[in-house]
Amino acid sequence: MSYRSMFQDVRDAVDWVHYKGSLKEKTVENLEKYVVKDGKLPLLLSRMKEVGKVFLATNSDYKYTDPGSSHRPWQSYFDLILVDARKPLFFGEGTVLRQVDTKTGKLKIGTYTGPLQHGIVYSGGSSDTICDLLGAKGKDILYIGDHIFGDILKSKKRQGWRTFLVIPELAQELHVWTDKSSLFEELQSLDIFLAELYKHLDSSSNERPDISSIQRRIKKVTHDMDMCYGMMGSLFRSGSRQTLFASQVMRYADLYAASFINLLYYPFSYLFRAAHVLMPHESTVEHTHVDINEMESPLATRNRTSVDFKDTDYKRHQLTRSISEIKPPNLFPLAPQEITHCHDEDDDEEEEEEEEE
Repeated sequence: MSYRSMFQDVRDAVDWVHYKGSLKEKTVENLEKYVVKDGKLPLLLSRMKEVGKVFLATNSDYKYTDPGSSHRPWQSYFDLILVDARKPLFFGEGTVLRQVDTKTGKLKIGTYTGPLQHGIVYSGGSSDTICDLLGAKGKDILYIGDHIFGDILKSKKRQGWRTFLVIPELAQELHVWTDKSSLFEELQSLDIFLAELYKHLDSSSNERPDISSIQRRIKKVTHDMDMCYGMMGSLFRSGSRQTLFASQVMRYADLYAASFINLLYYPFSYLFRAAHVLMPHESTVEHTHVDINEMESPLATRNRTSVDFKDTDYKRHQLTRSISEIKPPNLFPLAPQEITHCHDEDDDEEEEEEEEE
């Protein structure tokens, strides 16, 4: 039996239990067991609603979404409630927007085309529907979800929404990162020691250092690190490399945390900025002056010197003589004098290729 076959069997079983089995019924029957309550959640939602609009978009139907509450109706925390969203289809063409009869849980006949109404629960629709009803779009919306593909990736690529990925496993990841810091430090020391063995060697050297013991130690430490995360390993790392999930988090999630309750501890005007990520050539080279031989590497630098400008003026004169009759526009464009791109803003046009689940 192949790994693909085993994966498909497990996937089909989980889908069947979720969509056709008794998973939701058993959950509703024993909310105390399956639902983790956080007393800070109502406070956060109330504060969010005071400064903006809050919406709920869920794939579940209304009966599963409405288990009831002991004191305040849960609907009062949201300006817009949308069930049966069918994400990730919701972020594309979506489905027909209909109104839910909250007394029976059934859908009302016809398509809903009116304005946003307080206390109304909607079914279906699309992300465009959210934008139209709330009067917001793109970067105006912070979307919080717990599914990297169905929530974060699609909402970012299709709509350009700001995204917040909830990763409960992050709490365990941080525990290992701090509790087993000695393993990470040892692995870093082994890398440095390995580099020192080759420090004074170049392509003319015949010496071949024996690194077998270091390789075995690196393998052992890496294995010990992986085992600290449990049988399934780390969600973010495979040895010293990032997992596919980790790379998608870095690319599509503007924020991520073990719980979005963390937002309670920040003002809503807070500017979140990602830590500066160094590329390998930046993290391994010190900030010292490096002489570049332009004769050996003419493309090594793009900096223009005074000699460059003199040479450019000469070439410009020669070129102008040869094409004086053509006169193409903007033949010699001027260097930009102001910022033309803000790196902290998302591109308006998202890439067209879609990743398949």
